[in-house]
Amino acid sequence: MRTSTISVRNSARPALRVSTVLEGLSHALDLTEGHPRGHATRTAVIGLRLGRALHLAPGLQAELLYALLLKDAGCSANASLVCDLFGGCDHEVKRAVWTRDWRRVPEQIAHAMAYIGRGSSLVARMRQLGKFAVRGAQGSGTEIFAVRCERGARIARMVGLSGTVAEAILAMDEHWDGGGYPNKLRGLQTPVLARIIGLAQVIEIFWSEGGPDRAIDVARERRGRWFDPELVDAFVAAARDRNFWTGLSDARLDRDLLTLVPAGLEIPTDDALLDRIADAFALIIDAKSPFTFAHSARVAEYALAINDRLGDRAVDPVRLRRAALLHDIGKLTVPNTILDKPARLDPSERAVVEQHPAYTLSLLQRVPVFSAFADDAANHHEWVNGRGYHRGLSGAALSGTARILAVADVLEALTADRPYQRQPMTFEGVEAALTTGGGTQFDEDCVAACMDGVVELAVGSRQARRDSHVA
Repeated sequence: MRTSTISVRNSARPALRVSTVLEGLSHALDLTEGHPRGHATRTAVIGLRLGRALHLAPGLQAELLYALLLKDAGCSANASLVCDLFGGCDHEVKRAVWTRDWRRVPEQIAHAMAYIGRGSSLVARMRQLGKFAVRGAQGSGTEIFAVRCERGARIARMVGLSGTVAEAILAMDEHWDGGGYPNKLRGLQTPVLARIIGLAQVIEIFWSEGGPDRAIDVARERRGRWFDPELVDAFVAAARDRNFWTGLSDARLDRDLLTLVPAGLEIPTDDALLDRIADAFALIIDAKSPFTFAHSARVAEYALAINDRLGDRAVDPVRLRRAALLHDIGKLTVPNTILDKPARLDPSERAVVEQHPAYTLSLLQRVPVFSAFADDAANHHEWVNGRGYHRGLSGAALSGTARILAVADVLEALTADRPYQRQPMTFEGVEAALTTGGGTQFDEDCVAACMDGVVELAVGSRQARRDSHVA
């Protein structure tokens, strides 16, 4: 059986800054957390302006920028847990938790009553409230924040960022008085970058809800409990200057952030770093649901295997692999009540799912370098006869990369364990499904290449995963 190989090209791009790539991808994290797009960018502007007010060294400001842009990198890891605990849209629950002082029992109760089982029948809501009560608000909070922070720190290390950045992300939800998560750090035990992130993200949320005065009021209310008192005082002093709030409504990386961090202090980008970022965000995407674990990595594996067998029709493997890893980034916008649903989706739920390629397109278009394959990645549900979604493209409008992804994505879905598949599909069933779709749903050459050992590879991979679980 043939194996896929990729030769990584050393094409350094000194003009491209790491922060530019991370800022573009941070919009996907905003949507996963239920924030308006640009939340991370605005938080980064606020955080760096705080860093300036504190006279942080320039190198530390660069690390602060990375930590601010990746602060929510672990956000998808707790989505399924939040959905299970609250029984509603995980995006709404996550956003709302910041608008209340959830450490206070009355606020916990108010948040629970507003969001647990939201939209369900009274009986279903009471059942969900019972489940939440059994788990306990404090225990649930620890688990939710710990998963998010620990996964975020892991993502930062995977990208290749410093231990300082990873530690800042890990500790960003700690509180000054020791009442935060995940390790109940107190006072100066929490790294200064983490203390800045914790304050900056709350400032942004309340600024967007009620303007500067509301943000200042909340910072003062939580001074000495959530936030470092000296940091709050520095913020309040800086916030008196109207320029502190300048540009937040339309915050831009090039205008509002990069002027604060000299390019010479940033990590230079190259293909190896871009691949690490793609690998890291594939983990973020797949962590959204327990049923999509390693989906993106397997789609990339199968896509490269198909490409190896296409001969003269083969495409650039580096571009193909990155597009495969990021093709489902738009699924971060889909609530877990839909992603994890064990039954067939109703028409309204199906409509939500069918919008995810549109988000993939818009999110990747923001990212330098990755924008080159945004269309390829977004077209993985298009059919060659024009009956796919979300654009209804057909024929020559579909690139070779998109055609390969369409087959690889369905192959992975057919050979994965998913809640809506009653029984795993056999080798013969997978081959029949792909062959039947040749010429209508799929490119016939891509199907033929897939038949040349790739289906066997996918089915064998599934069996190996099952055997490892049994062992």
